[in-house]
Amino acid sequence: MSTGFIYIVYNIGRKEVGRFGQAVLYWKCMERVKMKKILIIEDQQNIIELIRFNLEQEGYQVDYALDGEEGIDKIKQTRYDLLILDLMLPKIDGLTLCSMLRKQPEYKKMPIIMLTAKSTELDKVVGLEMGADDYVTKPFSVRELLARVKALLRRTDETSSEGVIQIDDLIINSEEFTVEKAGEPIELTLKEFMLLKFLAENRGRVLTRSFLLDKIWGYEYFGESRTVDVHIRHLRSKLDDDSLIKTVRGIGYKIV
Repeated sequence: MSTGFIYIVYNIGRKEVGRFGQAVLYWKCMERVKMKKILIIEDQQNIIELIRFNLEQEGYQVDYALDGEEGIDKIKQTRYDLLILDLMLPKIDGLTLCSMLRKQPEYKKMPIIMLTAKSTELDKVVGLEMGADDYVTKPFSVRELLARVKALLRRTDETSSEGVIQIDDLIINSEEFTVEKAGEPIELTLKEFMLLKFLAENRGRVLTRSFLLDKIWGYEYFGESRTVDVHIRHLRSKLDDDSLIKTVRGIGYKIV
């Protein structure tokens, strides 16, 4: 190594060292989130910029669409890890778009967070019924939204790496993300799959709604226990079995 090179390295100064340290931290952040791709479908540019800036600060790749049709086109062109979807959109509204995605096998498990200016319980339930995994009511806290994004992506990663569970004629395969009942495939959304798997892993235990919110939606979750009830109802309907998941009145649920 030449003395000139040593001299240059020695004299980079505190300012350059500081910049280098910031760069290292940035790339560590990139590695941590593995450059997850997030699509925002929202018709208000100021809200897009607010969400986009904060997500990019956390190391995510962010794309956006201004209406439902553009959103569908981008989803077909790029594989996204999570979708932030506004309820009130031009051309194709959020509920319709969400329902369309859930009917297509390749998008069944795509995590979806719905943004809505409507805060009534009915509006939230309808969003969940259409297949959304979570919802955030406008005006929202950016910190809350980021927490939900992280929690949902973390739970998705955790769910993708654990074996096969069988209960009678029910088979849950976490490696292939599939569920079969009596030999027939059952199509579930991401949260439905995670909830069923967690209940099966804790077979015989009564799990409270708050505990399920904590484990499935993440400790940062700010929602209501009604979310759990909606997903349980979906599971019972799709499994065509009301006896598998038992309701323990005033407490929660269990698989017997």
